Amino acid sequence: MDMGDTHVEFGLTLKNFTGPHEQPDIDAILAYAERAEALGFDSLWAWDHILLGHDPVFPVLESLTTLTAIAARTRRIKLGTGVFVLPMRNPVIAAKVLATVDVVSKGRLILGAASGWYAREFDAVGVPFKERGKLFERNFEVLHRLLTEGKVTAQYGPLNLRQAVLAPKPVQRPRFPIWIGGYVDVVLKRVARHGDGWLTYFYTPEGFTKSWAKILAFAREFGRDPAQITSANQLPIYVGPPAAQADAPMRDWLSKEWDIAAWSDSTPESAIRGTVDECVAQLRRHVEAGVQHLIFIPYKYQPDQVELLAKEIIPRLRA
Repeated sequence: MDMGDTHVEFGLTLKNFTGPHEQPDIDAILAYAERAEALGFDSLWAWDHILLGHDPVFPVLESLTTLTAIAARTRRIKLGTGVFVLPMRNPVIAAKVLATVDVVSKGRLILGAASGWYAREFDAVGVPFKERGKLFERNFEVLHRLLTEGKVTAQYGPLNLRQAVLAPKPVQRPRFPIWIGGYVDVVLKRVARHGDGWLTYFYTPEGFTKSWAKILAFAREFGRDPAQITSANQLPIYVGPPAAQADAPMRDWLSKEWDIAAWSDSTPESAIRGTVDECVAQLRRHVEAGVQHLIFIPYKYQPDQVELLAKEIIPRLRA
């Protein structure tokens, strides 16, 4: 979709992650995905955790398995992870699984990847939490090389690649896009140096503008064309009652089921809420700030919210 000189796409998050008093419903997820494709959404995004919470526990269906099931039931819509915790995975095995998802989906995968934040989860899988930044860099390099090179011979700590050949390769060449998530400057530099995109979460237009300007400046420092980097923002949205009435139920939902890093620019204030006119006005500010891929988290994943987004919100933004 074109808005002036800006190409904007629209995605939806999946309910493979639920609150502590629910369980993910795969039949509902598949129906939701098929409806999203029929309505013309550009992408679907699965949340990624192995373990989340202990009291209470937040159930999560594994992201890539869920996307593979959706790939078999859809034909066009792109499939993304928002975000895949890369340091927790063996990168050789991850390369195999990710390439397979891209093959199964016939070239529709977008890998959103980040360093992670939940120490208890790292401890459980035996990966040192304090080394997650370094491990992200290593795993990214291993992943990229296996996906794009014919044979890889290299030693990365305990990983001994001896003429390692990953086959089949992804359908997308040289590989599927990798959008990097995160907030701090070291991550923004990582996006600028290596990423095909920046995938952020619960950012206001002002917060987005500040970090996006840094990414573009870092990219120029590294000799990259900033136009090669896509920007995306995951935003909760509640379309319906006026903003003054929608605010309290939205805040209640966000406080009970969502984690927002207090040390980042992520904030509940980013939530889009109100009438169609109010939501459109709020979203236009994000597009004007440079967000190229708006990923909606519809209020409580209600089907009528998805319909309103497709039939009332997106057409207005296109106009």
